[in-house]
Amino acid sequence: MSTGSPVVLTIHGEPASLKNSRQLVMIRGKPAFIKSAKARRYAEDFYKQCPRLTPLLEGDLSIEITIYYASRRPDLDPSGILDCLQGRVIENDRQIKEMHLYHGLDKADPRAEIQVQKKAPSSEGATRNKTHHQAEISLMRDSLSKPKREGNGNS
Repeated sequence: MSTGSPVVLTIHGEPASLKNSRQLVMIRGKPAFIKSAKARRYAEDFYKQCPRLTPLLEGDLSIEITIYYASRRPDLDPSGILDCLQGRVIENDRQIKEMHLYHGLDKADPRAEIQVQKKAPSSEGATRNKTHHQAEISLMRDSLSKPKREGNGNS
C-alpha cells in the first residue's frame, strides 16, 4: 500500500551482485573489502542515468524493481541498485519497508525498472494482515479438525 506519485526510473546496464563481488585490497597496510570493478562501473553508469531528486524521498518507502539480466546466471540482487538510489532518490535504503523484486531476461537490453513511492502508514495494514492471517489459520484448523466423510465418491 502506498501514497503519492511514484518515482519511475529505467536504468540500462546489468547490475553487479554485491553478494559475491567484493574485492579484497590493502588500504594503508590493512585488508579491506571494496566493490568489484563491475559494481563500480555499474554505479557510474547508474549515476549518469538517474537524476538527483530535490528533495529526496523521505519516510517509509515502497519499491518495486524488475531487473532484466542478459542471462539466467546472475543472482537476483537489488543491493547495488539500492546503494545507488541513496543520495539521489532516497536518503537511505533503510527507508525501504516494502519491496517487490522480479527477475527478467533481456539479452539485448539488460536494465532495471524501478518504481519508488511513499508507503502508506502501516498501522491499518499491519492490523488487516494480522486479522487476515488469523482467519487463514482458523480456516486451516477447522479443515484439519473436521472428520473426513466417507461417501459415494461425490465431493
